[in-house]
Amino acid sequence: MDLPHSPRPLLSLAACLALAAIPPARMAASATTPLNKEARMTALAKGSFDVTLTPLPQAAQPGGWAPGRMALEKRFHGDLDATSQGEMLTAMTAVKGSAGYTAIEQVVGTLHGLRGTFLLQHSAVMSHGVPGDWTVQVVPDSGTGELKGLAGRMTITLTDGQHAYALDYSLPEAP
Repeated sequence: MDLPHSPRPLLSLAACLALAAIPPARMAASATTPLNKEARMTALAKGSFDVTLTPLPQAAQPGGWAPGRMALEKRFHGDLDATSQGEMLTAMTAVKGSAGYTAIEQVVGTLHGLRGTFLLQHSAVMSHGVPGDWTVQVVPDSGTGELKGLAGRMTITLTDGQHAYALDYSLPEAP
């Protein structure tokens, strides 16, 4: 199996998977619900973001495949005024348009005026160029500062070259 080893196919894959518009019906749109029964405030944050992907060194794995690695940097605008840094792993197959990716990024800034940090976890697959299951979820218990207890899911869309997000989230109610 010949897999591409240059950054160009990896950037293309990353753009297709991480940044492609996926129909909203493919993603759950509600915030995750914590197991405890505390009162929670729910909200929706919307806006746009700019993203920079930088190829990172690859390491061949047993069996002849080499995961693509990318540094990920974003600048969020709108209800989420923040920056993020993270890392993405991609796996391409011998079939054009079939691949998967996962990423973790730390977001630092304000969400509807509340300051703190949190982690986002991405996971997606694509089969023959058709996006499949895709989730971007707040990592449980990763919120800090005024975002402690944050839970939620993000939807990412790409329209006319502009990236947009919608973060459906919940936070514990203030005492």
